[in-house]
Amino acid sequence: MTNPAPGSLAWFEVATDDPDAAERFYGQLFDWTFAPDPVSAGIGLDYRITTGPSAETPMGGITKSQDGMPSHAVFYILVADVAATCTAAEELGGSILAKEVSPPAGPAFAYLRDPAGSVFGVFTPPAA
Repeated sequence: MTNPAPGSLAWFEVATDDPDAAERFYGQLFDWTFAPDPVSAGIGLDYRITTGPSAETPMGGITKSQDGMPSHAVFYILVADVAATCTAAEELGGSILAKEVSPPAGPAFAYLRDPAGSVFGVFTPPAA
C-alpha cells in the first residue's frame, strides 16, 4: 500500500474527555480496532491508533482532549508542506488556529479554519 497523494483526506482524530468510551463506541459501531501509539506514550500522551476492519494501515486516532478543548472530531489532509499550506490558506481567506512544524512526536501539522468557519487539519508525514 502506498501513501496517499498530497491533497488526499488521509487521517481523522477524535479528541474526547473519555477515550475509553469513544473506543468502545466506535469499536462496536464500525468494528474498528485500537492500539496505543508508542511515540505519543513516550511523551505522556494517551493517543490510540485506529484501524478499520480489513485495513492494512491505520486511518486515525482517538486521544484525550487537551487544554480545556471540548470533545471534537477533525479530518486531516496530507500536504507536501505544512507552512506553505498555512500561507496559502490565509491568502484564500482562511486562518491558522495552531501550527507545529517541528513537534516532539509525530508529523508536522496545523489546525486551520476555512472562510466559513469549519476547522480541519493538515499534516506532512515524517521523512522515511
